[in-house]
Amino acid sequence: MHVQRDDLIHPELCYKIIGVMYSVYNQLGSGHHEKYYQRAVAVGFQKENIRFCEQVMVPLVFNGVHIGRQFLDFLVEGLVVVELKRGENFPASNITQINSYLRSTRLKLGILVNFTTRGVKYRRIVNLEDSYISKN
Repeated sequence: MHVQRDDLIHPELCYKIIGVMYSVYNQLGSGHHEKYYQRAVAVGFQKENIRFCEQVMVPLVFNGVHIGRQFLDFLVEGLVVVELKRGENFPASNITQINSYLRSTRLKLGILVNFTTRGVKYRRIVNLEDSYISKN
């Protein structure tokens, strides 16, 4: 019996994204710099015909004034922020970083991907703030 959840955001796209991550890890293994994982993920997205942009600049605005800029590793299909990291854990700073990206882009979903010594770990991060904003 297969139970399909109806509360996930962009489930089919996320399945494809995570599939690319596992493919990259299966071929490269662990221990590489993030930039090489990023290059391999871009090749994987192209191979799977997944539309994406790399190193997307997102302005940081306070009270209508541009105060800085942030760079997303990937924006996939204009819907999902994907941030790549190396390491075994998901430090709070990485989760805070992707939450900041989601608020700045007003997107609902981000995927934080860690390439570890034992495989790929990932977390789906949902922008709850904009969910509340859109209800008002």
